[in-house]
Amino acid sequence: MAKVIEGLYYSESHEYVKVENGYGYIGITDYAQNALGNVVYVDMPDVDDDIEADEEFGAVESVKAASDLISPVSGTVVEVNDKLEDAPELINQDAYANWIIKVELSDESELDNLMDAKAYEEFCNKQ
Repeated sequence: MAKVIEGLYYSESHEYVKVENGYGYIGITDYAQNALGNVVYVDMPDVDDDIEADEEFGAVESVKAASDLISPVSGTVVEVNDKLEDAPELINQDAYANWIIKVELSDESELDNLMDAKAYEEFCNKQ
């Protein structure tokens, strides 16, 4: 069973958002990194890029597949996780500790469209 953390918001495309002080840390879930296998590359947007909920903002490539990253929320990218450029495998080691981008949220009500930990666990069990 994939690890699911309480207090985060989850999307059906297996991204999570950790919210702190109006900012969202977005990454892929443990379920997603498990399904992808060994992550070899992460394509990230640039700082100051605007991203929209339900739209692609990058991609994660593994030895067996490439998967688009779909943003669970809208906002402006304020930071990218530079560590992933040289060590994308950090996502496999701990998907939740190794977020991909940090955004300034433009509409926190979008979080209401996402799943909590319990709902996401149930969703994964049906996959």
